[in-house]
Amino acid sequence: MDHTNQQTMSRVFLIIGTAWLFDAMDVGLLSFIMSIVHKEWALTNSQTGLISSISTVGMVCGGFYFGHLADRIGRKNTLIATLLTFSIGNLVLAGSPGFYTFLAIRFIVGMGLGGELPVAATYIADIYRGSKRSQMLILADSFWAVGWLVASFLSFLLTPVLGWRGILIVTAITGFFAIILRKHIHESHPETAQAQNWLVSLRTTFKPWTLMLWLAWFMVMFSYYGMFMWLPSIMVDKGYGIVNSFGYTTIIVVAQLPGYFCASWLAKRIKVKYVFALYMLGTALGAIMFGQSVTAVMIVISGCVLSFFNLGAYGAIIALTPELYTNNIRGTMTGTAQGIGRIGAIFGPLLIGVLMDRSVNISTIFIIFMVSLVIGSIAVLALPTSSSQEDAE
Repeated sequence: MDHTNQQTMSRVFLIIGTAWLFDAMDVGLLSFIMSIVHKEWALTNSQTGLISSISTVGMVCGGFYFGHLADRIGRKNTLIATLLTFSIGNLVLAGSPGFYTFLAIRFIVGMGLGGELPVAATYIADIYRGSKRSQMLILADSFWAVGWLVASFLSFLLTPVLGWRGILIVTAITGFFAIILRKHIHESHPETAQAQNWLVSLRTTFKPWTLMLWLAWFMVMFSYYGMFMWLPSIMVDKGYGIVNSFGYTTIIVVAQLPGYFCASWLAKRIKVKYVFALYMLGTALGAIMFGQSVTAVMIVISGCVLSFFNLGAYGAIIALTPELYTNNIRGTMTGTAQGIGRIGAIFGPLLIGVLMDRSVNISTIFIIFMVSLVIGSIAVLALPTSSSQEDAE
């Protein structure tokens, strides 16, 4: 690959990386907004958890729909469509008059977000091969940490001035800017006419190990969304002010970056599924540490361990999934796997809300997540390495 092509690939990679940035920024802002809306509308913990869960229901539908659409109309056009859904949805959400309207609009926003990541991962899998593909997919997922940092600073600096409605408008505007950038990338998969019906694709490509892939996705997203969507609220319950929880979240998000970089380094040396299993077990250790933490120092340390490994595991399974499928069905099957995983993301936040309403101890809640992480690490070991057909070309 010559220098000009390398520059082009790097530019495209950065543009596609905005998919992870916007996904994380929205999820991060929602976790902060949940605390504010909880007080403003006098919601119960279960209702507050429902805000996250209904958004994730939309992500499930978006993963299925937009993932398959990427195989039919192309990755580029689908990426633009997902971001339009997200940006316009957030503009409308900013004017939401009450709880139930908020839920309905969050479903639409969730659809756009749910389609972003599988299509972006599919795009990157199309343009790289072998271990380089795994490395670049994990590095692309590191944009997630950047999105969380942006969300933290927006919430800390602008929420007192603009309120949660103003923050949503700012998010929508930045989304429209990213759409302009995406219009200038090339199509990575022009042979869209060969794409099959979604059910046909699933039926003809389904293997027994697919269930293990779905289980691994379910567990990593069940644990991630369950723990991280509630971290600001948990910090408040532990006696820390909401401003301090913003600062705490920023610290543990910074810990994600070396987690991604180490996972990318390992992916060049061992199979990605082993990287995922290792990081899931590390996350399980972090969950136990966090649940048992009673001092500020231990909360920070355990939170960093949790963040380092959980996001590295997330990057590893994103790297693993697209390479299991050939080009013509890659968008459909990647979207389906992430859609199944999002079902776990529905139950995670909802479970914490219900258990907190029933005064269940935080340490007990995190033991539940520890068990789920161990199950996910075992499930992924049953997966093959890659589709190998096109990698061998």
